Amino acid sequence: MSRLLTLFVFVAAVVASTASATSGVGFCAGSQLSGSFSAIRGSAGAGNISYRLALKNVSGMQCSVTGLPQGRLLGKAGKPLPTHVMAAFPGALTAILVRLTPGQKAYATARFSPDVPGIGEPAAGKRCEPASWFFRVVGQGGGTTKVKVAPPTSVCEHGQLQFSAYSTNPT
Repeated sequence: MSRLLTLFVFVAAVVASTASATSGVGFCAGSQLSGSFSAIRGSAGAGNISYRLALKNVSGMQCSVTGLPQGRLLGKAGKPLPTHVMAAFPGALTAILVRLTPGQKAYATARFSPDVPGIGEPAAGKRCEPASWFFRVVGQGGGTTKVKVAPPTSVCEHGQLQFSAYSTNPT
């Protein structure tokens, strides 16, 4: 009976340590990430354009991201600009846990209008919002990382960005 109890305790410890190892990956902190936020070639049309956010794990540890990117658009001098992140397909979004090993990237796509003003923004012929030069991404594990917006652009409708969820697929 003692052997059976010892075996049971051993198996339980192995199962517990395996479960902890597979679920114990923390969320990425801003300091663990670098990235870019760039226009997708050929995506412009009907007053909208898509930009791809690519975040790379630059740390030596595995970390995770999930859901929608959160952050703030910034002007050339770093001044915060209006920013409203929302789901690209409200009610149809399925967030997955994206585990990033060192050097691996996660992607999310944002669609927005760079030139069609929203309610209360300057009329056509003027910039709806100041140009965004950076996107300060909030790390889900705390902190932020600042990525370049390429090319710099206005984000109309008071900074409305319709994002897809993070994935490891760049398309």
